[in-house]
Amino acid sequence: MIRVTYRWKVKKEDEAQFKAAWAATTTAIRASTPGARGSVMLQSHQDPTQFITMARWDTLADWQAFWGAAKPLAMETMHTLAERLSVETFEEIDDYTV
Repeated sequence: MIRVTYRWKVKKEDEAQFKAAWAATTTAIRASTPGARGSVMLQSHQDPTQFITMARWDTLADWQAFWGAAKPLAMETMHTLAERLSVETFEEIDDYTV
């Protein structure tokens, strides 16, 4: 398993739309893309305009096949509502969350 973190900057007036777009996007990707396992969204307490979305994938190759040119069509609405600040991939070593 891998995790992919995306950091976003979202204008206050676009926050509700961004959250809705993320929910629809992650649901659609999980339902239609091999290896996609869903995503979680986090919002910063220090700077509420900063969000992290963290996706879980079976393999790095699965995510790379989806990622393609770095702005997948499935994520287009999110890109119109927010500035993507970074993308980083991590190998999942273990998960003790409940």
